[in-house]
Amino acid sequence: MSSSGVPLDWAAGDGSPGVNVLADLSSAAVSAIAADVGRGREPGELALVSLHWGGNWGYAIPDAHRAFAHRLIDEAGVDLVWGHSSHHPLGIEVYRGRLILYGCGDLINDYEGITGHEAFRDDLALLYFPTLRPADGRLERLVMVPLQRRHFRLERAPRDEAEWLCRMLNREGRPLGTRVRQDGPDRLVLEWQAEH
Repeated sequence: MSSSGVPLDWAAGDGSPGVNVLADLSSAAVSAIAADVGRGREPGELALVSLHWGGNWGYAIPDAHRAFAHRLIDEAGVDLVWGHSSHHPLGIEVYRGRLILYGCGDLINDYEGITGHEAFRDDLALLYFPTLRPADGRLERLVMVPLQRRHFRLERAPRDEAEWLCRMLNREGRPLGTRVRQDGPDRLVLEWQAEH
């Protein structure tokens, strides 16, 4: 999406390379994704949609992003929405049993040493390990492993940094109905209210 800094003229065309740019978050965009999912999905397969959207810094999740992610699940049959663009993790939602990662943050980047956004702790990263039920795509478990980038290398995050990530994800997940708990020294586990 152009909200992530990708210009619309980077779009792939007939006979020309590029990226699959969504011009907007309209009903037509949901319908187009639903058609792609329907054409490409074999029986027993799960559908994941990867969206490069939103700004690089800040925790706010636009209402339009939430509504679009919900429509992808409701109308396009998507099992997991994987969002990225933010240079730090964002809040996590479980909607109708489906995982929505609005912004996963960077795992590797070349921004180390650039100043101005230290409060977001972009040196901290997460590995995401979701377990989805094969029969219906519902989330069974999400384990996250906290890491820290130092000198362009990934290392296990120290306990206090993992605790910082846990507090941040709880703060940002509260309005989305999720919380995170530490499960040992180097794992975070997502908790959510199951829908009936």
